[in-house]
Amino acid sequence: MSKVKLYDTTLRDGAQGEGISYSVMDKVRITQELDSLGVQYIEGGWPGSNPKDMEFYLRMSKKRLKNSELVAFGSTRKANTKVEEDNNLKAILKSKSPVVTIFGKTWDLHIRDVLKTTLDENLNMIRDTVNFLVARGLTVFYDAEHFFDAYNSNKEYSLRCLFAAEEAGSKAIVLCDTNGGTITSEMTKIIKDVRPQIKVWLGIHCHNDADLAVANSIAAVEAGVDMVQGTINGYGERCGNADLIPIIANLKIKMGIDCIGDDKLKELTHVSHFVSEISNMKQRNDQPYTGSSAFAHKGGVHINAVMKNPKTYEHIEPVLVGNRRRILVSELAGKTGVLIRAKDLEIDLSKEDPKTKKILKLVQNLEHQGYHFEAAEASFELLMKRALKKYKRFFDLEGFRVVIEKRSDKKITSEAIIKLKVKGIKEHTAAEGDGPINALDNALRKALKDFYPTLSKMHLSDFKVRVLDEKVGTAARVRVLIQSQDETDTWSTIGVSENIIEATWQALVDSVEYKLIKDEKAQSQA
Repeated sequence: MSKVKLYDTTLRDGAQGEGISYSVMDKVRITQELDSLGVQYIEGGWPGSNPKDMEFYLRMSKKRLKNSELVAFGSTRKANTKVEEDNNLKAILKSKSPVVTIFGKTWDLHIRDVLKTTLDENLNMIRDTVNFLVARGLTVFYDAEHFFDAYNSNKEYSLRCLFAAEEAGSKAIVLCDTNGGTITSEMTKIIKDVRPQIKVWLGIHCHNDADLAVANSIAAVEAGVDMVQGTINGYGERCGNADLIPIIANLKIKMGIDCIGDDKLKELTHVSHFVSEISNMKQRNDQPYTGSSAFAHKGGVHINAVMKNPKTYEHIEPVLVGNRRRILVSELAGKTGVLIRAKDLEIDLSKEDPKTKKILKLVQNLEHQGYHFEAAEASFELLMKRALKKYKRFFDLEGFRVVIEKRSDKKITSEAIIKLKVKGIKEHTAAEGDGPINALDNALRKALKDFYPTLSKMHLSDFKVRVLDEKVGTAARVRVLIQSQDETDTWSTIGVSENIIEATWQALVDSVEYKLIKDEKAQSQA
């Protein structure tokens, strides 16, 4: 097979994932990214289910996509209802979407226990709905919900559902593993049985409840499907959907199957991180191909081998998917880790240079105290620049105070007061927050915003606290890890202290200064 069509349902199926909620503008921005990537079909939502999705479709009807077609989602008509009177189908027509995906029941269990209708009426629902939309000039895809369970329950009837949609004019029949529990070998066997019986496109739609969605999607392609449905980063209900990011990479790199343009493959990491940001979901460090740990090396043996030949511990070149190799700096990495990081920063160091030994000793001493630089690369970059006197301060702290007050009305308030010297000017400001950490963050930003406006583009995306020596009880040292993000990058910083506020301050300052150094460098290269 030389070509496979990609169908993205991040904005509909992905939005059903716990903790995800997209605004109309979020949906527009993600659609534009997917269009730029070259995904052929983008399912934007279910216009019959809520006003927000309808607004999205009406807004998108005024925009032109370069590479993708927008798809509206809906269900077959209701049982014992005239197709012309079905409100869901009226909403689909109103959406002005040129392509429609209709899902219908194929499992006799669902027809009896959920729809409470007959098997014959369900076939009529499929046939009538597809006919109705095709007659109005729309391209229709039919999602055969729960197909693999249906096939095992009643093979003959499940196939009749597919034939009904095909005969009514559906351009694609999509086999859905809706419960996400089908084993790969079983799925392959069923697809090979179905494929010769379907004349139109055959698609696959997998959920990840058995952690097999990507493997099943790849196996389905090998078994003959023409279209793969999934979501960016595998977002979706319960355990999520098939993750289109590794699916695309596997199809292109491992199997030589065309699904997006060769020049677009390197955009995978950007798109993965972009959708993570818009979805307000923490990016998985260990996500294959695009995670920050996907090409990260920590052990000294691994690092030594990779530097001689990357193929020793990497299955592809990271640059192919827009990612990069990372050499983690820790007491396990030795001088090699320091030298590689220095090279990344365009700092000239050698193994024999006393400065290299000095930095390694500093790292080892700090990690003995509880620092963890493999998880805080931004802090390590700042540490190295300070040690080599290549560091510029953007502000000086004169003092801060954090006040926590519990009032008689049981409400707890937090306020931070901070004094800084910025570019020779004294700044004295205060801010409230949801807690002491948030208040301190707000006060720092407030003091710096007029001097460094780009800080408004940065926000804290993750905050972790770990007690390092539990036996000391409340006097124990804590390690604070902060992950920050702006429009293009994610970085992590660290602080360690017996005082959680001080540890947080260290990580906050590193986070802000790293952002300012990064922006300064980008401006000088522009």
